[in-house]
Amino acid sequence: MFIGSLSKLEYLDLFAASFSGPIPPLLGNLSRLQYHSLGYNKLLRAGNLDWISQLFSLRYLDLSGCNLSKSTDWLQEVDKIPSLKTLYLEKCDLQLQPTIPRSFSHLNSSPSLETLGLSYNNLTASIYPWLFNVSSNIVEIYLDSNHLKGSIPDALGHMISLRTLTLSDNELDGEIPKFFQNMFKLEGLSLRGNSLEGVISEHFFSKFSYLKLLDLANNFLVLEFSHDWIPPFQLNTISLASCKMGPHFPKWLQTQKHFSVLDISSAGISDSIPDWFSDTSHKLSDLNFSHNQMTGRFPNYISSMFILESPGVDLGSNHLEGPIPSLPSNAFYINLSKNKFSGPISFLCSFSGQNLVSLDLSSNLLSGKLPACWLQFNTLSILNLANNNFSGKIPNSFGYLQQMLTLSLHHNNFSRELPLLLKNFTHLRVVALEENSISGNIPAWIGESLLNLVVLNLRSNRFYGNIPFQLCHLADIQILDLSLNNISGHIPKCFNNFTAMTQERSYNSSAITFGYAVASHTTMLPVHIFFYIVLLTWKGSEYEYKNTLGLVRSVDLSSNKLGGEVPEEIMDLVGLIGLNLSRNNLTGHITPKIGQLQSLDFLDLSRNQFSGGIPSSLSQVNRLSVMDLSHNNLSRKIPTGTQLQGFNASVYAGNPELCGLPLPNKCWDEESAPGPAVTKGRDIADTSEDEDQFITLGFFVTLILGFIVGFWGVCGTLLLNNSWKHCFYNFLTVTKDWLYVTAVVNIGKIQQKMRS
Repeated sequence: MFIGSLSKLEYLDLFAASFSGPIPPLLGNLSRLQYHSLGYNKLLRAGNLDWISQLFSLRYLDLSGCNLSKSTDWLQEVDKIPSLKTLYLEKCDLQLQPTIPRSFSHLNSSPSLETLGLSYNNLTASIYPWLFNVSSNIVEIYLDSNHLKGSIPDALGHMISLRTLTLSDNELDGEIPKFFQNMFKLEGLSLRGNSLEGVISEHFFSKFSYLKLLDLANNFLVLEFSHDWIPPFQLNTISLASCKMGPHFPKWLQTQKHFSVLDISSAGISDSIPDWFSDTSHKLSDLNFSHNQMTGRFPNYISSMFILESPGVDLGSNHLEGPIPSLPSNAFYINLSKNKFSGPISFLCSFSGQNLVSLDLSSNLLSGKLPACWLQFNTLSILNLANNNFSGKIPNSFGYLQQMLTLSLHHNNFSRELPLLLKNFTHLRVVALEENSISGNIPAWIGESLLNLVVLNLRSNRFYGNIPFQLCHLADIQILDLSLNNISGHIPKCFNNFTAMTQERSYNSSAITFGYAVASHTTMLPVHIFFYIVLLTWKGSEYEYKNTLGLVRSVDLSSNKLGGEVPEEIMDLVGLIGLNLSRNNLTGHITPKIGQLQSLDFLDLSRNQFSGGIPSSLSQVNRLSVMDLSHNNLSRKIPTGTQLQGFNASVYAGNPELCGLPLPNKCWDEESAPGPAVTKGRDIADTSEDEDQFITLGFFVTLILGFIVGFWGVCGTLLLNNSWKHCFYNFLTVTKDWLYVTAVVNIGKIQQKMRS
């Protein structure tokens, strides 16, 4: 490698240069190197790091994102660089032995180290002995997203020179130690995403005059500040999600004039937004008031508080009302869902929309027709307008939303046919149009163009015609719901092309989430993760799926006019958890291959015209918790098995020829049945005669002989052996006395209770 020959090189920055392969040890020849960054070359790897100990002049080292999982010597080699001031080994899959050699806890070979970034690794509390002795000059520690457990160690209290400490997203518990009050130089404190608990008063922050970033979100903390408290700090980032501080809007925020991030979601606030809030910061980038009980109208002045590029607004799950407020037109994401906002959404036409990635206005009281001004939203990936009162046709301008990943318009009053331009949504993963009045044939272009679909839900509309065979091109489909329409014809045989459904017990993480992450050592930017949220009708009820969506695989074709036999190819979908073909005109036998569906939890074949017997293989589907085979033409005996006999008899009702448990009507072979003969009727009669002849002459002879042997075996022994005879009589006497005493005592107790 030619770089290894540049012996006078002092500065080498190859950050995010897309290099791959092993890190060349020849880099150790660069003895004058002071700055070295190979960060975020995700395909780089190293088996050992002994070469870095030769870089005696090194002051800055960044190997973040490189795979160092096999580098067991990283700790030792880092300790050999005397001039090192800044070290970033984030996202390197670093691990430590359960215990570090005692010698390392006393090493101080990097006395100049000031910044240490070890976030997003697999480090445990075994790092503590080295960490608390690595350098007396350390001022920044980044240990978020590791596996640190237990309470925050007391030794951390000796590092009073710290300016930045991040321990977020670990497994820490207990209370936040009081020694933090003495760390008065802190500028950034992030303890987000642990299990910390307790009450934090204003006294805790009394010395934090330099604090700029405070992130205590997603713990179990209670903030108790007096109404007139004036903090000693001016924060840039305020992240206090899930910290209980309600019911009133926190008045101390009135003193903060410079924050760009404010997250007080899930804080138990049931107040309106005060007028004085307009006098706080005017450089907002992220505002999150979601999951409270805030009331009243959202002030229009707040849009003027956003001056930074691509801000985010989350007001979801409150009780805010009135028309949609004025919002920053350059917003990155907007969530106003689950409120009481009303009126049309014509305000969108005044949006620039060029930065908008996610727009969620679902579960409000919005109404009217959708505006036809979607051309400018060319970055929009998630659109959720579900659970409102929108009507009319879906506008053709939707076709310009070519970055769309999720389209949720369910539970409205949309009508007419789907616009042809929707076939331009080639990245689309979720289509949720259920509970509308959309009509026409199911478009064949869904299967020809939307090849990335994971969820297709057209439930409860007015679609008619056949199921287009082109849908079989949807290899990634996990949820297909065409129920409650007027679809006719046959079920296509090519359903076994649904590759995602043929994989048993697999989890598709890409099916449920996407995000925008920013890697930065100098600023702590929020990482936005968006979950696909899907409403499914499951076992007769509606459920909202988000985090577990990647596990769900179901086909629902119920309540249509489908006919013919069920293709055996459907039984190749061994990953299916739910299968609902009820309320159609399906005929034929239930195939024995249904036993292949071992993951099946929900099966409904009711109200069809299935005939023949229930295959015994169905009793082998052990996960089945809900089943309905009622109102068909099924016959013969219900196969024996724990699963099938455990269901209520109603799941088999309406099949007159069906018999056996749990039905009350028994099968002929469960009653007094006859034996073999020439005809079938004769077979039944002969079987009955054979069973009646169970008490034969041989039976009586055996019974009498057994009685004689048993009687004389006991009585003869007592007559011939005197000692045994006396013991037996004594036993009878003692038993008789015990029974008598017990009876008398109990009778006395009963009489005493009756008298009292």
